[in-house]
Amino acid sequence: MPDSNSDTQKGLSYSDAGVNIDEGDRLVDAIKPLAKSTRRAGADAALGGFGGAFDLKAAGFKDPVLISGTDGVGTKLRIAIDTGKLDTVGIDLVAMCVNDVLAQGAEPLFFLDYFATGRLDTSKAKDVVSGIAEGCRQAGAALIGGETAEMPGMYAGDDFDLAGFVVGAVERDAILPRHQDMAAGDILIGVASSGPHSNGYSLIRKVVEVSGLSWDAPSPFAEGQSLGESLMSPTKIYIKSILPLIKDGLVSGLAHITGGGLTDNTPRMLPGTLTPEFDFGAWPRPDVFKWLKETGQIAEEEMRRAFNCGIGLVICVKPDNEAKVLSALKESGETAWTIGTLKAT
Repeated sequence: MPDSNSDTQKGLSYSDAGVNIDEGDRLVDAIKPLAKSTRRAGADAALGGFGGAFDLKAAGFKDPVLISGTDGVGTKLRIAIDTGKLDTVGIDLVAMCVNDVLAQGAEPLFFLDYFATGRLDTSKAKDVVSGIAEGCRQAGAALIGGETAEMPGMYAGDDFDLAGFVVGAVERDAILPRHQDMAAGDILIGVASSGPHSNGYSLIRKVVEVSGLSWDAPSPFAEGQSLGESLMSPTKIYIKSILPLIKDGLVSGLAHITGGGLTDNTPRMLPGTLTPEFDFGAWPRPDVFKWLKETGQIAEEEMRRAFNCGIGLVICVKPDNEAKVLSALKESGETAWTIGTLKAT
């Protein structure tokens, strides 16, 4: 009778259950240079430990308040997976997080990611992390760690999910919004988006379904690109152009325009005594939104709530600073318009 404890009898391994530890180790080695490329004052961006460290004093803060944020990419991820275009979705992940903490006046300091999949493919995962590293470089944040989870039975085929976590800091006396500085008549400046960013993609996918177009069909609104490529334009990261304006005291409030659009997000930066009044004809609506509206026969009110309609950020400034802020935005490479004012509730 065979000995049940014999070394010759093969028992189950983690690999038999669908988890490849060696593949995970290869991914860590592959992304170490990517993390290192995001190094900044306060962090050395080294991977491999159980946690990431950040030195606030080395980053130059005197009386900082930490501002944190977390987000995902939503169903834009479905298009990334279906088209195989995985190198920009990491930028979206970083952007959704860092633009949120910017709305509090914070400078992003460090970023961590969570990548979960049913079967780890080092090449595809590296493409995703390369986008995360690029987003961190654009934001000036260090990629100091993360988690890669291989979970067979939880995700089908090549499916995966992403989550991001950012920590920023702002000097205590510079936290936004500054309600005490806001008044009726203040100016609302809209800063251009790069497209739908990472919001409204469940509706976008429905419109594409109605259109009958495939992801590799020529884009109806972006010459020289496929439909899938044109809808994967990464979310714009506004840190380097907006943070100097905040530090100069020119901004009293900032709204990141995500799900809910202008109508739902802008009031989040305002006191209850004030409300935004928009001129929706003050900026040209990008062609992608025109196509979505016409193809899906989407009502205008729904467009304004589901999409950013070409405005990624709204900045509240005093009338005396309007020209200065618009000029500074132009010099930093942004496109911006005066799109409304504040009025008493």
